[in-house]
Amino acid sequence: MAHLYEVAAKLGVHRPRIKLGSFHQYLPKKIHVPKRYADITDLSHYPKISIATPSLNSAAFIDRTINSVMSQGYQNIEYVVQDGGSSDSTVDMLKKWSGFNVQWTSGHDKGQANAINLAFRKTTGEIMGYLNADDFLLSGSLHYIAKYFADHPKVDIIYGHRIVVDEFDREVGRWIIPPHSNDILSWADYIPQETLFWRRRIWKCVGENLDETFEFALDWDLILRFRETGAKFVRLPRFLGAFRVHSQQKTSRELTTTGEKEMNRLRMRCLGYLPTPKAIRKKLRYYYSLHLILTRMYYLNLINY
Repeated sequence: MAHLYEVAAKLGVHRPRIKLGSFHQYLPKKIHVPKRYADITDLSHYPKISIATPSLNSAAFIDRTINSVMSQGYQNIEYVVQDGGSSDSTVDMLKKWSGFNVQWTSGHDKGQANAINLAFRKTTGEIMGYLNADDFLLSGSLHYIAKYFADHPKVDIIYGHRIVVDEFDREVGRWIIPPHSNDILSWADYIPQETLFWRRRIWKCVGENLDETFEFALDWDLILRFRETGAKFVRLPRFLGAFRVHSQQKTSRELTTTGEKEMNRLRMRCLGYLPTPKAIRKKLRYYYSLHLILTRMYYLNLINY
């Protein structure tokens, strides 16, 4: 492990401004992705990609979320929005997309996990993923994901790097994720949910559902259940999605309450005991150091994503 710290020292990452897990990393600026992201080559096969979006009073953002999927020009997309009976203008937004191959329903549900389950029950795609109503995909992501799955038939689950944006679509941070580690998943979940996609075959292996007893850590629980089946994960070398931070966001609002309880529940399940914050930091040290090195190399233009 020592060599990682030596490299980190040489690259000047002892006190990084850019931190994995941190949202507001720098002042807002125009979001930037490489022009090559928009370069789409024809695929020999376009597997159906099913995307679910849970929604509740999401009028401020949901139009941008849906547009990020439907504007990609992917030839075989199945998009289902499950709205929990919004009282704002969300439904008016959804009506605008009715003629564009977007299925939607608005009515009472039992929360985020239940909404995603209800949406996925209406889908048949070979590749699956869910996108929260305030996040969005980056250009070219669906073609890139489909091609990777086609070229790597033994891979079950993929994810990529994350761009963090504010309520005005301005970039405020980036998460450079190290290559996948099954071991780290027992201690922490740094997988950007909006970039996570999987094959339906592995969805069937976990019972074709999210655990509806989770309100916050539902994605971490799903990832752990995927791992328990022996699924093969790959972190792709590309920014695939944008995670939005804003005042009404559940991640920010519930992290230290419901979030902490559910994360401890998962650590207890995986480890058989509840580790101290110090033990968690120690376990994550190598993974985090690798993140720092990759991040510094990225900002020095030594690697490209």
